[in-house]
Amino acid sequence: MFVAKILKKDFLRKKSITIVVFAFMFLSAWLVAGGSNLIVELSSALNGLFATAQAPHFIQTHAGEIDQAAIERWSMDNSLVAAQQTAEMITIDGASLYLGDSSTAEKESVMDISFVQQNADFDFLLDLDNRIIQVAPGEIAVPIYFMQEKQLKLGDNVRINNSVRNPPFVLDLTIAAFVRDALMNPAIIHSKRFVVNAADYATLAGSFAEKEYLIEFLLTDAGRVNEFSADYLASSLPKKGEALDQTVFKLFNALTDGIVAGVVIVLSLLLMIIAILCLRFTMLATIEEDYREIGVMKAIGIAQGDIKRIYLSKYLAMGALAALLGYLASLVSHQYLAANILLYIGRASKGLLQYAIPAVAAAGIALIVALACLLILRRVNRISAVEALRSGGTGAAVKNMKFLRLGQSRVPDINVLLGLRDVVQRFRMFGLLCFVFFFCACVVIVPIHFLTTMTSPTFIAYMGIGKADLRIDLRQSEEIVDRFAHMVTTIADDPDVARFAPMVTYQFEVLLDDDDIGERKTEAINIETGDFTMFPLDYLEGGAPQNQGEIALSLLKAQDMNKGIGDTVTLLVNGQEQLLTVSGLYQDVTHGGRTAKAVLPAAIALDPAKALWYIINLDLTSADKIPAKVQEYSAAFAPARVTDTAGYLAQTLGNTIGQLEMVTQIAVVAGLLVSVLMTALFLKLLIARDGAQIAIMKSLGFSLRHIRIQYLTKTLSLLAIGIVLGTLFANTVGQRLVSLLWSFMGAAQISFVIEPLQAYVLLPLLLLLTIAVTTVFSITGIKDTNIIQMITE
Repeated sequence: MFVAKILKKDFLRKKSITIVVFAFMFLSAWLVAGGSNLIVELSSALNGLFATAQAPHFIQTHAGEIDQAAIERWSMDNSLVAAQQTAEMITIDGASLYLGDSSTAEKESVMDISFVQQNADFDFLLDLDNRIIQVAPGEIAVPIYFMQEKQLKLGDNVRINNSVRNPPFVLDLTIAAFVRDALMNPAIIHSKRFVVNAADYATLAGSFAEKEYLIEFLLTDAGRVNEFSADYLASSLPKKGEALDQTVFKLFNALTDGIVAGVVIVLSLLLMIIAILCLRFTMLATIEEDYREIGVMKAIGIAQGDIKRIYLSKYLAMGALAALLGYLASLVSHQYLAANILLYIGRASKGLLQYAIPAVAAAGIALIVALACLLILRRVNRISAVEALRSGGTGAAVKNMKFLRLGQSRVPDINVLLGLRDVVQRFRMFGLLCFVFFFCACVVIVPIHFLTTMTSPTFIAYMGIGKADLRIDLRQSEEIVDRFAHMVTTIADDPDVARFAPMVTYQFEVLLDDDDIGERKTEAINIETGDFTMFPLDYLEGGAPQNQGEIALSLLKAQDMNKGIGDTVTLLVNGQEQLLTVSGLYQDVTHGGRTAKAVLPAAIALDPAKALWYIINLDLTSADKIPAKVQEYSAAFAPARVTDTAGYLAQTLGNTIGQLEMVTQIAVVAGLLVSVLMTALFLKLLIARDGAQIAIMKSLGFSLRHIRIQYLTKTLSLLAIGIVLGTLFANTVGQRLVSLLWSFMGAAQISFVIEPLQAYVLLPLLLLLTIAVTTVFSITGIKDTNIIQMITE
């Protein structure tokens, strides 16, 4: 009862500071629990999606004729194969597809559009409730990507219009579901599957002749997928396309939300550090204000342990309540933070871990509170009852100043000078607030720099693509060789084209180094060929392949093969070994981050009909002509996709950018809120310490305005130092942290694209204004301080 009365009285006497401290504890617990909840949700939902969809372990894409009987015979003879199916897809040009009420076709979409039937055995396409989709005649299931992009809803119309056919073919279908596709969900995968009924599929097959196949395998042991991939590559089965495994699809599905979760966790760690500082400030402020009371308790015989328990019980209760409310708030806000996961991947079944891990993370805040209190309360041991009753305060060590002397300073305002002198004299105490401002600046600046980098056209460099005005993609289609030759001729004769570079991608077998038992294995590698000096990439090491027999590898591919500049790569072409020398390493987050570019030896005879895809990069004589040329080339080169750099980035990374914008907004709000809370707490401590000094200044004739200027000088000078240090940290270490995050996707050296007006003017002004207002409101109590009161006490 005695302790309860003391705590109640303490709360009523210090309501504002107690509420502020509790709010900060709550914020820390909420973010930590929310971040861990996001990670658990992503992992559980992704595993649940792949399990429900029965996603294949290995897929070989193929454009061309297939012999299904041969595939089945080979599968039966391979002990690693548990099940095999070949999924047929009708591919159509975006110019033939109209979604919803739009009168504009999807001719500018970077996506490969395919129509499929629901698979029979595995690789099921699911709806938004993760149920296997079954559509009736006249209905269609549309990928989530297009649902978001075009804001489609159930009951909207989808029109397929093949105007090239005579008579023109038109088929109207009604959206009955939206497709959650374990293989092709993310925007970074440029293939999307629409599900139609068997009858409508047969109708489409009669009007669109272009088909592709997914040759899919479930394995008896998913851990041996690399071994199986080598077996398939060594066979004579179809392989005119990319070979992918489940690991790549999981990586792509987790990319967008993984980045978000990573940023949230980094923010949580930063806020955790600030939380410890906040607690220290709070405890010091409380001990300072209660210094005389502690002395009285010691004087009347209350043991030090009992005194500590009074304070410890207060902050333990606050920490426990903050952790509980932060955990509950994370459950409520989870729908918002995990909205993208819930849409694209679905909700996982709620297990014990789904609730336990965020709860443990939130409880960690309460534990940190308890440990920090125990460490800080050691100061009670050093309080003397006599000294506390005599002075009523701890006092503070002050440096002897040899500069910023009043008579020698060039600072025009005496109050500004006094504020600066105080910061320098007691920098050990003021440095803590500077440290907090530094962290808050980092929390705000790093996500903003990352966002501006991803939205910049220069980000195309991290996708293994040279920067060009336009990019034209031509995938497998009828008479593809003639179509590509027509494209090259037309572009070469166009006076609006300043320069262009055709690229062709082929699949080869690459001979791997000897393993532990002396065996040499092979794996598939897609190699892009062409002139790479026209639209060069940014190379981490070396440069573009220029001479015959040179190859450049993406960073992850080079790491997989353990190759560096000057090393050789051995290709197997028609049973013959061809050596290529590594000329450069570049970054690429597409195709699983594993690509290559080469100028092949003349001895390698390439059959254009066996190419996987064709690309043309080109620059125009004027950037103003880009929109018109996109329209012109889209019509002339159909079914090729024509996109500008900005459009390519927006369609490929738009979802990731949207998620990052959400996290950036949270980071800015959190950074400002933490700055406000910490400034208010620090000034409470400072005013408690400086009560006598303030009273003396007022008795000497300093007005309230003068004293306010001094405190504003203190906080704003500390903020200025924090912003400068935070900016330097964000532009160096912060940049490396982002690079580390992206290194798993193939980009290990991200260079921030900084908007100077935003980074160096608007953000500092926002922080300065926020801290200035907080300072003014936090020091209103100085008007009640006077010398008579101090003498009486």
